Amino acid sequence: MKIVVIGGTGLIGSKTTAILRQRGHEVVAASPKNGINAITGEGLKEAMAGAAVVIDLANSPSFEDKAVMAFFETSGRNLLAAESAAGVGHHVALSIVGTDRTPDNGYFRAKVAQEKLIVASGISYTIIRATQFMEFIGAIADASADGNTIKLSPGLFQPIAAEDVSAFVADVALEPPHNGIVEIAGPERAPFNEFISRYLKATGDSREVVRDPEALYWGGRVEEHSLVPLGEARLGRIDLNEWLRRSRA
Repeated sequence: MKIVVIGGTGLIGSKTTAILRQRGHEVVAASPKNGINAITGEGLKEAMAGAAVVIDLANSPSFEDKAVMAFFETSGRNLLAAESAAGVGHHVALSIVGTDRTPDNGYFRAKVAQEKLIVASGISYTIIRATQFMEFIGAIADASADGNTIKLSPGLFQPIAAEDVSAFVADVALEPPHNGIVEIAGPERAPFNEFISRYLKATGDSREVVRDPEALYWGGRVEEHSLVPLGEARLGRIDLNEWLRRSRA
């Protein structure tokens, strides 16, 4: 089966592409580097020809509110139009758990807009909403730092390893379309501040984590359940300790 992975050379895309190829599928790892561009539309017609599934893992190079909205709306429209013309049977997109529960976060609003385009497209689809990736925990700590203090919400956090994300994306791509949402998350759930404290201690970072209910997460306020699945979710196998062990290795 031919599968096109938009963003196929990125963190999740490269791993997903490898898994699908190991399972015997023809995979196009699409990116601007190889002449397939979801923003300009370059190469989309050729890439989609004969494809049964398209996986959209593209991400905006800018997180500024207007730029990220323009990215996901433009890329979404271009991809869905090309898929419709080619008769693609299953559109899979990676989104974020809680994206519709944090309206003051510009990135989350853009993902909601992307999801709405998918639902309205008429193409059979599955939207995969994932919790935050473990690979970004360090960046979150840095973004929340004020000198040697890191202020974080006590809201619940359930990060997932990129390896688990990629495995779930590959699985969903090979399943019949759900025409709905599948949520995925890591195996451990704990308050945000406690998770980051564990990470910093394990990596030898002496900065102090302070519990602050008013602390923002990428510009958005976090309530207790803003960032975790509210119902059924597929859980990864790699917990924080195992991820740290693999990262060191």
